[in-house]
Amino acid sequence: MNSLREMKADSASDASRAEALREEMIGKLWEMGAIRSDRVAEVFRAVDRRWYTLDTPLEEVYDPMGAVHVKWDEHGVPVSTVSSPQLQAGMLEQADIRPGMNVLEIGSGGVNAAMMSWLAGPGGTTTTVDIDPDVTDRARSLLDQTGYSGVNVVTADAENGVPTHAPYDRIIVTVGAWDIPPAWLDQLAPEGCIVVPLRMRGLTRSLALERTGDHLESQSADVCGFVKMQGAGANAEQLLSLRDEKVLVRFDDGWPGDQPPKLDGVLDTSRVDVWSGVTIAGTESFDTLQLWLATVFTGFGRLAAEASQKEALVDPDVMWFDPTAVQDDSVAYLTARRAGPGVSEFGVHAFGPHAGVLAEAMAEQVRVWGHDQRHGPGPAFAVWPKDAPAERLPEGLVIDKRHCRVTVSWPTANTAEDQGN
Repeated sequence: MNSLREMKADSASDASRAEALREEMIGKLWEMGAIRSDRVAEVFRAVDRRWYTLDTPLEEVYDPMGAVHVKWDEHGVPVSTVSSPQLQAGMLEQADIRPGMNVLEIGSGGVNAAMMSWLAGPGGTTTTVDIDPDVTDRARSLLDQTGYSGVNVVTADAENGVPTHAPYDRIIVTVGAWDIPPAWLDQLAPEGCIVVPLRMRGLTRSLALERTGDHLESQSADVCGFVKMQGAGANAEQLLSLRDEKVLVRFDDGWPGDQPPKLDGVLDTSRVDVWSGVTIAGTESFDTLQLWLATVFTGFGRLAAEASQKEALVDPDVMWFDPTAVQDDSVAYLTARRAGPGVSEFGVHAFGPHAGVLAEAMAEQVRVWGHDQRHGPGPAFAVWPKDAPAERLPEGLVIDKRHCRVTVSWPTANTAEDQGN
């Protein structure tokens, strides 16, 4: 790998090209809504991604949607990445870091810590922590070489936070978190904010969480994806086989019941298809549909299949998505078929003795979403103490984690329609 000094010398002739690509990236981030303020736009100019993504082609460095992988595990799965500009911009906007703040990044890489330091200014303090010494060594070296030697780089399990430099006005978590450990709350300043990609039923949303009494409430929520947390905060998915381990349903928050359902071989039964009548244009997001289904079905999981199994799951002209519902001896999952130029219709495929009932139930919930929530603001999220009694929690989905209770609460139908108009 080239050193940063060698890269700077070698790339002098590419400086204008890099600047043009960077400005193009910033423009696209504005268009996407990831950048929403001049300060965040300016930090992308001040902190150049290419100095933290050595030996990566410039087109990849400045791809608004592209993450740069820097370390893999023994199975070839990325365990450390430089997040995509879209995710970095969105989380920095959510955090609203102001000059003079004391900020903590959980999950190191270098460039994001540099951006946080730039936003906090000379009067602020930035700390970044990671469990992997290879990652922190790399971050330390790159931060020193790029003028951010004042950033505190700590090698530790972030489950315990970094008490040495607490309390923090802002905590940004740049790895996928399944839970909110008590240390993060203890080390958060009274008026502070945590921006965290929290996994709920296998769906990850970047939540900007602020204190309200004894719990945290989300101020915003964005779709995102990150490498998973390592160490004490890691959480293993439960895998349910539908066919010889080649088709699986992944459960992120435990089985739908006391014991894992026995569904291996269910795909050998007759498939039932139900179409919802709900159509969607190719450019429209339907991320709230996935959350709605996760809220409604206690047996909600994510479908994963080898390519060789596609023929059993869908017809050639039909797409399948991973939102899945398991109920006793049957399974159903979301699909879509072409309904016109640039338009698709949602449907459900199901297998098992009660496939028809489950498929119709899932299709009906697609219709409910289409009528009541599709154009609404989406759900509100909150993080409650582990011992918070049920009567204190808002109506909606309650997910019990190791350290806390997470609630996902939807607006009433009338409220959703009013806010969508």
